[in-house]
Amino acid sequence: MTDDLLQLTPSGLYCAAGDFYIDPWQPVDHAVITHAHADHARPGSQRYLTTPTGAQVLAPRIDEGASIRTLPYGERLSLQDVTLSLHPAGHLLGSAQVRVERGGEVWVVSGDYKAEQDQTCEPFEPVRCHTFITESTFGLPIYRWQPQAEVFAEINDWWRANQGAGRTSVLYAYALGKAQRLLAGVDSTIGPILVHGAVLPFVQRYRDAGINQPDVLYANAEHARTHRGRALVIAPPSAGGMTGWLRKFGPSSQAFASGWMTIRGARRRRAVDRGFVLSDHADWPGLLAAIRATGAERIGVTHGYTSQMVHYLRENGWQAEVIPTRFEGEPGAESDDLEQADPADNISTEAD
Repeated sequence: MTDDLLQLTPSGLYCAAGDFYIDPWQPVDHAVITHAHADHARPGSQRYLTTPTGAQVLAPRIDEGASIRTLPYGERLSLQDVTLSLHPAGHLLGSAQVRVERGGEVWVVSGDYKAEQDQTCEPFEPVRCHTFITESTFGLPIYRWQPQAEVFAEINDWWRANQGAGRTSVLYAYALGKAQRLLAGVDSTIGPILVHGAVLPFVQRYRDAGINQPDVLYANAEHARTHRGRALVIAPPSAGGMTGWLRKFGPSSQAFASGWMTIRGARRRRAVDRGFVLSDHADWPGLLAAIRATGAERIGVTHGYTSQMVHYLRENGWQAEVIPTRFEGEPGAESDDLEQADPADNISTEAD
């Protein structure tokens, strides 16, 4: 890729013709950000460019006072010798694909994306290009998502069953994106909903963007005691390792919402009672459909099952190559969000 429009450098994917990086791995002067998850948006850069809704959730995840410029979807921006535009990725609020054009040559960097529409973010938009850089988080044929309405029905049934048994329902999901999707999709009339401190600030930011979110309570000791055996608690995966934090909810059933729950062994490693297959990434059919829709002849594959996807694409007529990334994650855990613990949850009085 040394002579290409985009080049892989020690800081990540770089466009020399426009002098910017896309989702850089370390601080740079000018960072174009596909979305605000911590494996794509790192603090320390001088200037950031993202979508208007993306900026709302990016700001609390980078250095306070950092310069954030916004570019609405589809609007074109000239940066030296290239034209740049952002297009919906369907991953979370404000997520974008980055289209870069120079002299009629078009590249698109997808970031993370999903083809299935949901009510908490702008739907994925295929963008025609010559070279398409795709993620491959779930790039194996075994990953095929069921309709999300069916998943939410399963979650609601689990919550009701736990209430009948006097158990609090603790559902682990990433603090930004997945948690808000769950809140928008569950039946909030079943009972009270409590959220971890890492989730709470983003609930309001989604509301500010016009996304429907039900009434929630902070999952502190008081609310935990009051709603034991009735509540649905949404928390990041990191909270599952805090025994004191869990103890305050009394008897509980724990579940995890992730595409990795397709694999039974992933649920065992997480030591949860239930696994709900709900992902903000494209499944195998979704990845292939997105690639075809771009019309691209050349495909760069990054993040996940890269070698398997490249092998498939080459066998089916595409020019394909692996593009390494620094943030591959661990098996059985989507690496979207490098979770932060809630400081209040480490206070001893909370652990009752």
